[in-house]
Amino acid sequence: MEETVRIGGRCTQHPANRILKTDISCKQDINFCQKDQKGLEVFLHSLSLASPPLALSPHFCVQASFLAHRQEEMAAGETQLYAKVSNKLKGRSTPLLLEPLLAMGFPVHTALKALAATGRKTAEEALVWLHDHGNDPSLDDPIPQEYALFLCPTGPLLEKLQEFWRESKRQCAKNRAHEVFPHVTLCDFFTCEDQRVECLYEALKRAGDRLLGSFPTAVPLALHSSISYLGFFVNGSPADVIREFAMTFATEASLLADCSVKPCTKQLHLTLAHKFYPHHQRTLEQLARAIPLGHSCQWTAALYSRDMRFVHYQTLRALFQYKPQNVDELTLSPGDYIFVDPTQQDEASEGWVIGISQRTGCRGFLPENYTDRASESDTWVKHRMYTFSLATDLNSRKDSEASSRCSGEFLPQTARSLSSLQALQATVSRKSVLVVRHGERVDQIFGKSWLQQCSTPDGKYYRPDLNFPCSLPRRSRGIKDFENDPPLSSCGIFQSRIAGDALLDSGIRISSVFASPALRCVQTAKLILEELKLEKKIKIRVEPGIFEWTKWEAGKTTPTLMSLEELKEANFNIDTDYRALLVLSKNVCWRLTVSALPVSSTKLEPPC
Repeated sequence: MEETVRIGGRCTQHPANRILKTDISCKQDINFCQKDQKGLEVFLHSLSLASPPLALSPHFCVQASFLAHRQEEMAAGETQLYAKVSNKLKGRSTPLLLEPLLAMGFPVHTALKALAATGRKTAEEALVWLHDHGNDPSLDDPIPQEYALFLCPTGPLLEKLQEFWRESKRQCAKNRAHEVFPHVTLCDFFTCEDQRVECLYEALKRAGDRLLGSFPTAVPLALHSSISYLGFFVNGSPADVIREFAMTFATEASLLADCSVKPCTKQLHLTLAHKFYPHHQRTLEQLARAIPLGHSCQWTAALYSRDMRFVHYQTLRALFQYKPQNVDELTLSPGDYIFVDPTQQDEASEGWVIGISQRTGCRGFLPENYTDRASESDTWVKHRMYTFSLATDLNSRKDSEASSRCSGEFLPQTARSLSSLQALQATVSRKSVLVVRHGERVDQIFGKSWLQQCSTPDGKYYRPDLNFPCSLPRRSRGIKDFENDPPLSSCGIFQSRIAGDALLDSGIRISSVFASPALRCVQTAKLILEELKLEKKIKIRVEPGIFEWTKWEAGKTTPTLMSLEELKEANFNIDTDYRALLVLSKNVCWRLTVSALPVSSTKLEPPC
């Protein structure tokens, strides 16, 4: 298996001296600080993901043993939660989504919240969500999402229903039915903890597989009309099977996800219009009778979520971009959704409203004429679907299986088994990304004034302590730029070399190396490649997209980093032909870097 090494910036939750800390005056004894353990854990866990398993050097065996002992003594809530999630969902795709976020320093509860809010599709979407919610005052609040299960039509029937939606709104104005897409409610909204959402997906799959053979090939729909309601009723034995599916899902969700789910046991219905003006009833009935029910329809059970805090709020959609003129105003981009509580508008001036942005979680004033009313379900997130179908065409099955991986759709077992061999082969041949922390940095040992300790009055470097590096590379602006871009300490150099030595012993083949532009990261990459005997064969691709998120450094200047020319002059084997994905700036983070690194066969896939 080929591996791709990526040397990244710091994780703010776990300060920087990451792998081990050596006291040179004490015969190179290997000691650990409490703050070092998490970084070593991430590093060793990254190595453990490799196949074949790594044959670690004795140094790492000692470290791993010590770390395991210390973890038992210092089992913090975050570590316990992550272990609980990882063990319960072992063998599923959650670790693939969670690990990149944890490696970037996000707490477990925050990473899980981002994944739940984006439907657990890709780590990239969760990462963008976390970036957008950097100033969200409720980011750390333990507020779970609400989930509901719907039976949704597809194909020609869905098109005709959507045509009815548009025409009824045009002729009879908007009513409550327009707030949601065409559906039959199977389970009312219920809450589920973020770390248990994956169990809901398993509950949906189990319920679908169990009822697949008895699910009706055609669902009969009978029109029903009253003074305030118009819709299709589902009756007879097909309705009994659908109710049984809903009850099976509720039971499985209770067992697997510890959720209290209330399945629909009353009349199943697909609402066409609700709470309309009485004088519109006849027109709506005429439009409904024009819907042809003879069309074949493939039904899907879809699991959606919503933010329970804004259930009774109005939803606005931004039509134009708006840049705040005052600190208490919201930034708007076209397509943003804003939640507005009609009962809390006393502070707003005429033409303005107070709302909460779904994209950022921030609250503020916004001009009302920059927005339009949106439907309630526009802000819901689709998580997974189960498609009821017994078709046996092999080609269509393969196409459906491939598309389901990206859409989060569960196909019946008969369809999924046809491509199990191809899925297994893809898993075996897939490359991996090995994420490595940089070694110990000088400023973490000698403090912020480290540069004053090792520089002469005329700006020359000298080595006041054996844990200072022997020398520093030349920089065009002099030694002062090292203050915010510190090098590795002597211990950090040692750490990087034994990391490379462990990789060499493991037999893993490295194909590409990406490094943050921080000097400490480029140094770590160079030293690992030297131990792998690849320093002349593989060039380091410097990617600012994996530098630390500069917005975390509020109030500080963006560090001046060494240019590619300066790095080459300092004998770093830099790939000058590589075109970076992002340019470092004060307000730019590593958005898109999780899946955008140009290693074609290395990617994060949505769970399926």
